[in-house]
Amino acid sequence: QVQLVESGGGMVQAGGSLRLSCTASGRTFSRAYAMAWFRQAPGKEREFVAAISWSGGSTYYTDSVKGRFTISRDNAKNTVYLQMNSLKPEDTAVYYCAARGGNIILIAVTAYDYWGQGTQVTVSS
Repeated sequence: QVQLVESGGGMVQAGGSLRLSCTASGRTFSRAYAMAWFRQAPGKEREFVAAISWSGGSTYYTDSVKGRFTISRDNAKNTVYLQMNSLKPEDTAVYYCAARGGNIILIAVTAYDYWGQGTQVTVSS
């Protein structure tokens, strides 16, 4: 089992920045895990934001965040990050960290085995 805990959410004005962190514990990284960030706004389905392979060599972003968000990881710290710049009100959501075994990046919610509890990001206009 892998436990994921997100942190770093908060309230920021449009154009501002936040950095989310997700720290894994448990049977952590004794095997390869691809990691991802998803988000869910009120009344909407959970959607893919960004993902990173176990090695960190491959990343993938949804179109709406390309050029603004950066996903990275530090396997020595069992932590994955999401740097969010130029935030917009439409980025407001609960952000979830997720993990799946293996090194392949996938974007489907159902592809991920482990989830954090989520952290709220609110961007005011």
